[in-house]
Amino acid sequence: MVKVLVTGACGRMGQAVVKSIINDPETELVAAVDLKGGMDAGELVGLKPVGVKVTTDLAAAIAETKPEVMVDFTRPDVVFQNAVLALKNKVAPVIGTTGLGDDAKAELKALSEENDTPVFIAPNFAIGAVLMMLMARQAAKYMPEVEIIELHHDRKLDAPSGTALETANMISEVREAHKQGHPEEKEKIAGARGAQVNGIPIHSVRLPGYVAHQEVIFGGLGQTLTIRHDSLDRESFMPGVVLACKKILGLKGLVIGLDKLM
Repeated sequence: MVKVLVTGACGRMGQAVVKSIINDPETELVAAVDLKGGMDAGELVGLKPVGVKVTTDLAAAIAETKPEVMVDFTRPDVVFQNAVLALKNKVAPVIGTTGLGDDAKAELKALSEENDTPVFIAPNFAIGAVLMMLMARQAAKYMPEVEIIELHHDRKLDAPSGTALETANMISEVREAHKQGHPEEKEKIAGARGAQVNGIPIHSVRLPGYVAHQEVIFGGLGQTLTIRHDSLDRESFMPGVVLACKKILGLKGLVIGLDKLM
């Protein structure tokens, strides 16, 4: 039984994680932390009371409950410090919050090795999204002209999404960086052609009604290929989150991407 602490427990993703951890027979919710505290975690997610109160102090929760794994779906501005605190207490972070920069990841990697405690980061926990990224990398070998459009709810704080960035990085493994479009192309308004990652344009859409969606569009002579994934509900991420909780303790150092566990 893996002992799990959930941070950001009262958020939309946090509540879905809490419910999944409670319902899985191989994981045990030992603590739940959020800026809002006081309610029983089971009642928070519409289940019977489980005897775990949502608290506001992460350090105290770690000290009192001795979790093995911390799942973090908080905010980009707090996830790093949460992960540092967890690693220093030999608690393995499973991070779903996006927005961590390369320097922050390097620091977490060093802390992970120093404390002999793994840290796992996934840009996307939906298994279908992982398959989309793997298929896009394969397609880019044969159709190197590509653009990415990612669409998320209007409460998302970072752009482009972590999934879009990871997709571009995976495509870059098999595709040489180059400028796409007409060589004399000019943007009438800065950013009209999207953000550029190794010459791959990424376009971010933020609108109410969306959850998490992405399409990767390839163009070739007389043809296009579109690979698209849609998360219609946050439940789509939960099998991946639970899988990471069960497997992280067998990892070493910093591991990025759910495909490493599949």
